[in-house]
Amino acid sequence: MLCKTLTSAALWAAAVSAASYPVRTPAPDPAVAARATTPSVTAVTDCHLHGAAELYCVNGATEYLMQTTPTQTTDLPASFTGCHAHGKDLYCFGPDGDDILAQAEGGEEGSEPAAGDKDHTGEGGGNVHCHSHAGVEHCVGEGGEGDSKPKCDAPKRDYNVGLRVGLLFAILATSALGVFGPLFLQRAMGKHLSLLFTFLKQFGTGIVISTAFVHLYTHASLMFNNKCLGDLGYESVTSAIVIAGLFISFTVEYIGHRIVLAKEKSVAALSMEEKSKSVFSAEVVTILVLEAGILFHSLLIGLTLVVAADQYFITLFVVILFHQIFEGLALGTRIATIGTNRDVHHHADGHHNGSAVDAGQPSPSQVGPATSHTALLPQQTTGLSLRKKMGLASLFAFVTPLGMAIGIGVLNSFNGNNPSTIIAIGTLDALSAGILVWVGVVEMWAGDWMLGSHGKKAELADAGPLTVGVAGLGLVGGLVVMSVLGKWA
Repeated sequence: MLCKTLTSAALWAAAVSAASYPVRTPAPDPAVAARATTPSVTAVTDCHLHGAAELYCVNGATEYLMQTTPTQTTDLPASFTGCHAHGKDLYCFGPDGDDILAQAEGGEEGSEPAAGDKDHTGEGGGNVHCHSHAGVEHCVGEGGEGDSKPKCDAPKRDYNVGLRVGLLFAILATSALGVFGPLFLQRAMGKHLSLLFTFLKQFGTGIVISTAFVHLYTHASLMFNNKCLGDLGYESVTSAIVIAGLFISFTVEYIGHRIVLAKEKSVAALSMEEKSKSVFSAEVVTILVLEAGILFHSLLIGLTLVVAADQYFITLFVVILFHQIFEGLALGTRIATIGTNRDVHHHADGHHNGSAVDAGQPSPSQVGPATSHTALLPQQTTGLSLRKKMGLASLFAFVTPLGMAIGIGVLNSFNGNNPSTIIAIGTLDALSAGILVWVGVVEMWAGDWMLGSHGKKAELADAGPLTVGVAGLGLVGGLVVMSVLGKWA
């Protein structure tokens, strides 16, 4: 009985003690806690590049930045194995046995992975699409324009120079095909297949206008909004330079037309053979202004292509191949119709007013009462020879390869984020945009459809429904095609 009483008392005392003094667990070991929070990653795979030399690999839903710098002279590792924790950090063994730090995207574990070589997660967590323009990686999408300090130093890249030299000749061949094709097509078909040529001309008009707005104006804006340039005191600098390009184009054409009118009066007594040797005409002035805008743009296109990082180069090259063909067609069709009678229109009075009147001759009312319509007829049949037209076309064919050659020469020192480079490229892009807006909208679009130019009636002003339909299809097609290419170039 006494034992039972003592046992009960002991149990009661233990219960009271437990209630008064709860059981204490030992403090957690920091090393053990770190190991618990580190993901159980043993390997990362599907390794690929972001940017010039940032290597990312994937494990599950997380993408890791591998703290190593691959080069174009070494094989890109497909995976890293033997991953292990050093404190809170994750390390994996590289192909050569080195311990490589694997940092989760965004600097924290569990970040969303990138979608691919060019689409990846931005600072805001959104999907970002990146492409290269003038050697500068430009990202669009949520988080693509973060508040982080911009990197304005020249990127350290290993370029595949041999590939760039080889593809220079491919660009040369493509440019030549686009610009020379209409010249030979026009001579071969004569008055036949005129609907095809009408389609090509208006397709070229759409190409020029879309190039001005979607490519040049947009790229100039990107240049002047580059963070490495800093905040501009005048926010509308891009638009102001475009207006300057418009005004320069107008001034050159106006002065050129005045010179042509004065020259026509002074050579009225010359023979038709002497007049046929004249190169300078109002129509040629317009073509030269158009070509000036295209040449500036094409030079920059060549430079842009060469200095792009290798992961963007092939995509950009394919886009520029199409770009050169379409822009060559736009210029080539206009050069081909200098001095032809393709745009002749008959009027009730039995006279002709069209591009048989082609070498840029003004109408009788423009020349004045002293010069009759009959006096102008011999000169109205003149134009440029095929050799001279090919000379104009050759400028376009060679200018993009020239830009590529310049880019190859400065490949290892070019810095697209240098403020001087940004200003130079942005200014040339904006000026070219202004030139092409003037020529494309005024001379080509309005001139062909409504207003006419160089003493000619607008070729589509009273054209038949079939011709108008084909021309409209070509115009819209050019606008759409070049606008779509603007996604990549």
